[in-house]
Amino acid sequence: MIRVALPAHLRILARVAGEVQLAVGGEITQRAVLDALEAQYPALCGTIRDQVTGQRRPFVRFFACEQDLSHDPPDDPLPGAVASGVEPFVIIGAIAGG
Repeated sequence: MIRVALPAHLRILARVAGEVQLAVGGEITQRAVLDALEAQYPALCGTIRDQVTGQRRPFVRFFACEQDLSHDPPDDPLPGAVASGVEPFVIIGAIAGG
Protein backbone atom coordinates (compact mmCIF):
# COMPACT_ATOMS: atom_id res chain seq x y z
CA MET A 1 0.00 0.00 0.00
CA ILE A 2 1.14 3.48 -0.86
CA ARG A 3 0.73 6.16 1.79
CA VAL A 4 -0.29 9.63 0.63
CA ALA A 5 -0.27 12.71 2.86
CA LEU A 6 -2.66 15.41 1.68
CA PRO A 7 -2.87 19.08 2.70
CA ALA A 8 -5.81 20.06 4.91
CA HIS A 9 -7.97 21.52 2.14
CA LEU A 10 -7.70 18.33 0.06
CA ARG A 11 -8.39 16.13 3.10
CA ILE A 12 -11.62 18.09 3.56
CA LEU A 13 -12.62 17.53 -0.08
CA ALA A 14 -11.77 13.83 0.13
CA ARG A 15 -13.46 13.56 3.54
CA VAL A 16 -10.50 11.86 5.18
CA ALA A 17 -8.88 12.61 8.52
CA GLY A 18 -5.24 11.74 7.84
CA GLU A 19 -3.03 9.92 5.39
CA VAL A 20 -4.73 7.81 2.77
CA GLN A 21 -3.57 4.38 1.69
CA LEU A 22 -3.81 3.33 -1.92
CA ALA A 23 -3.34 0.08 -3.78
CA VAL A 24 -1.32 0.95 -6.87
CA GLY A 25 -0.66 -1.71 -9.46
CA GLY A 26 2.44 -1.85 -11.62
CA GLU A 27 5.30 0.59 -11.37
CA ILE A 28 4.96 3.18 -8.60
CA THR A 29 5.14 6.58 -10.30
CA GLN A 30 3.60 9.98 -9.63
CA ARG A 31 1.09 9.34 -12.42
CA ALA A 32 0.12 5.92 -11.04
CA VAL A 33 -0.33 7.29 -7.52
CA LEU A 34 -2.39 10.27 -8.69
CA ASP A 35 -4.50 8.04 -10.94
CA ALA A 36 -5.26 5.75 -7.98
CA LEU A 37 -5.91 8.73 -5.69
CA GLU A 38 -8.39 10.31 -8.10
CA ALA A 39 -10.08 6.94 -8.70
CA GLN A 40 -10.59 6.38 -4.98
CA TYR A 41 -11.46 10.02 -4.22
CA PRO A 42 -13.21 11.50 -7.30
CA ALA A 43 -13.73 14.83 -5.53
CA LEU A 44 -9.98 15.41 -5.96
CA CYS A 45 -10.14 15.23 -9.77
CA GLY A 46 -8.82 18.48 -11.17
CA THR A 47 -7.50 19.77 -7.84
CA ILE A 48 -3.97 18.35 -8.02
CA ARG A 49 -3.48 18.25 -11.77
CA ASP A 50 -5.27 19.69 -14.76
CA GLN A 51 -7.97 17.29 -15.99
CA VAL A 52 -7.20 17.94 -19.67
CA THR A 53 -3.40 18.08 -19.76
CA GLY A 54 -2.60 15.99 -16.68
CA GLN A 55 -0.05 18.63 -15.64
CA ARG A 56 0.54 19.37 -11.96
CA ARG A 57 -1.29 22.52 -10.81
CA PRO A 58 1.10 25.47 -10.31
CA PHE A 59 0.67 25.78 -6.55
CA VAL A 60 0.88 22.06 -5.76
CA ARG A 61 4.16 20.38 -4.84
CA PHE A 62 5.13 16.72 -4.44
CA PHE A 63 7.67 15.45 -1.91
CA ALA A 64 9.00 12.05 -0.89
CA CYS A 65 11.94 11.05 1.29
CA GLU A 66 12.74 14.74 1.92
CA GLN A 67 13.12 15.39 -1.82
CA ASP A 68 11.10 17.79 -3.96
CA LEU A 69 9.72 15.69 -6.82
CA SER A 70 7.49 18.44 -8.22
CA HIS A 71 9.45 18.87 -11.43
CA ASP A 72 10.30 15.19 -12.01
CA PRO A 73 8.63 13.53 -15.01
CA PRO A 74 5.32 11.93 -13.90
CA ASP A 75 6.37 8.49 -15.14
CA ASP A 76 9.67 8.32 -13.23
CA PRO A 77 9.62 5.67 -10.48
CA LEU A 78 9.12 7.00 -6.96
CA PRO A 79 11.73 6.17 -4.29
CA GLY A 80 11.71 2.62 -2.97
CA ALA A 81 10.69 3.76 0.53
CA VAL A 82 7.49 5.21 -0.97
CA ALA A 83 6.83 2.13 -3.10
CA SER A 84 7.19 -0.10 -0.02
CA GLY A 85 4.93 2.12 2.13
CA VAL A 86 7.67 3.07 4.58
CA GLU A 87 7.55 6.77 3.60
CA PRO A 88 4.52 8.73 2.35
CA PHE A 89 4.13 10.52 -0.96
CA VAL A 90 3.44 14.05 0.26
CA ILE A 91 1.27 16.54 -1.61
CA ILE A 92 1.59 20.13 -0.43
CA GLY A 93 -0.36 23.19 -1.41
CA ALA A 94 2.23 25.94 -1.93
CA ILE A 95 1.56 29.48 -0.79
CA ALA A 96 2.50 32.63 -2.68
CA GLY A 97 2.25 36.22 -1.71
CA GLY A 98 4.12 39.37 -1.23
